Amino acid sequence: MSWRAWRRVAIAVAVVAGMFGVHGARAEMAPGGLKADKVVVLKGARQLLLLSGDRVIESFRIALGRNPEGSKTRAGDGRTPEGHYVLDWRNPDSRFHRSIHISYPGPEDIERDRALHVSPGGDIMIHGLPPGAEDLGSDQADFDWTEGCIAVSNSEIDEIWARVSDGTPIDILP
Repeated sequence: MSWRAWRRVAIAVAVVAGMFGVHGARAEMAPGGLKADKVVVLKGARQLLLLSGDRVIESFRIALGRNPEGSKTRAGDGRTPEGHYVLDWRNPDSRFHRSIHISYPGPEDIERDRALHVSPGGDIMIHGLPPGAEDLGSDQADFDWTEGCIAVSNSEIDEIWARVSDGTPIDILP
C-alpha cells in the first residue's frame, strides 16, 4: 500500500474511531481531559491526534517544517521526520513557549545517514509559538514555518503538555 493510501486509511480510522467513541484501555484524567497513550501526526492532513486506546480524544491543526514533503533525511533539510518515535522529555522554558522532544533520530535514521555520510539532525519537537507570535494562535498552522518540528499554538501545546506523559509513543505518518 502506498503512503498516500495509508494516510487516507489512517485518517478514516481516526475519524471513525472519534465519531463512534471506540474505546481502548481506560485512561487517566488529565487537566485538559483524558490522558493520551499515543500521538499520531498525519503530515498530509496537517493534524496531530491524541489517542486513548483506539479513540481520538483531541485533534490539533499543525505547522510542519518549511519543506514538508517526504521524510527528514539530513540536518537542515527543513523536513519533519516520518516514523515511530517516543516523546521522551520536555522543556518548560523553550524559546517556543513549551516544547516536547521527539526521539528522532532513531536507530534506523542513524544507520541510514551513516551510510550516506550525513548527519540526521535532531532536536525535533512539538512546540508552541516564539515570543511575539502568540497572537497568531491556531492560524499559525496556515503555513509551514519550522525547521522540521511540529508547531501548534501556545494554548494547544499547554493542552498537549497536560495530556501526554514522557514515554508516550508518537507515529508520524506522511
